[in-house]
Amino acid sequence: MCGLILLDKPEGITSFTTVNRVRRALNYKKAGHTGTLDPLATGVLPVLLGGATRFAQFLPSSRKAYLAGFQLGTTTTTLDITGEVLQKRTVQATREDILTALAPFRGKILQVPPMVSALKKDGQRLYELARQGIEIEREPRPVEIFALELRSDELYIECSAGTYVRSLIDDLGRALGCGACMTTLRRVAANGFDIAQCTPLDDIAQAPIFAIEDVFSCYPAVQVSAAQATRFRNGGALDLSRTNITNPIEDELYRVMGEDFLGLGRVQGEELTIARLLIT
Repeated sequence: MCGLILLDKPEGITSFTTVNRVRRALNYKKAGHTGTLDPLATGVLPVLLGGATRFAQFLPSSRKAYLAGFQLGTTTTTLDITGEVLQKRTVQATREDILTALAPFRGKILQVPPMVSALKKDGQRLYELARQGIEIEREPRPVEIFALELRSDELYIECSAGTYVRSLIDDLGRALGCGACMTTLRRVAANGFDIAQCTPLDDIAQAPIFAIEDVFSCYPAVQVSAAQATRFRNGGALDLSRTNITNPIEDELYRVMGEDFLGLGRVQGEELTIARLLIT
C-alpha cells in the first residue's frame, strides 16, 4: 500500500523525527516528507508512504502559505527567537510604517538564504556550518512573494518554493531600521494542500491516506490498454498517436492509467516516456 498523509506538524521536533513517528505508528518501512519544517515551525507537512516516496519531486510545489509572528527591535544569530540575541533596539515604527515597508517585498525579489538552512555548500549543509560558528557568503536567489499582509500581530505570506520567511522578516527589520526576528511560523498551505486537511501527529492512526493518483490530479490522465500498460510497466515508451492525448506539449506530465494508476509519463517528441513508475 502507498499514498500520502497530511500532518499538522507540532512545534519542537524536526520533520525527520515526525516522519519516524509516522513510520512506527503506521508500520511503514518507507516514508518521507516533501518539504522540511524547522523545529520551531508547525503546520502542513505532506508525508509520502511506501512506493509513493519515489514521486516526491513531482508533487506540485509552486506556492506555499505561512502565518509568521515577529518581534521588532531584536536580531538573533538564527533570525528567529530561538537564536542568541545579537542586538536589541528601541522600536519607533508604527503599523503604517510596517505596511509601507512591506510593499517592496511583494512580487519577484532576490533573497539571501539564511545560514540556518538546509542548503549545501561543498557537500555540507549550511546549518551544520552555522552550528560550528562558521558563516559563509551566500548568493541571492530569486523568489516570488504572491501575497504579503499584516494581520494583527503576524504576517500572512504566500510565496514560491524556496522562500525563507525568517530572512524576509530580517529584511523587514532592516528596512525599518530597528531589526526583527521571527517568533512563530505556521505553514497553512503547501503542495496544493491546506491546513484544514491535516491531522495532528497524536491522531496519526486516524489520518486518511490519499491515493497517489489523487495526489497528482493536477496532471491530466491518459487511459491505456492492457497491452500498453504492460509495455509501460516494462519500461517502454508509448506512441502518442495510440493514446487519447491531443495537442501534446513537450515535457508535459500525465497520469498513466490502466486498470489502476501505473505512474507518471512525460511527453518526449512523439512518445510518452516514463517519468516515474509506481512500484508497490
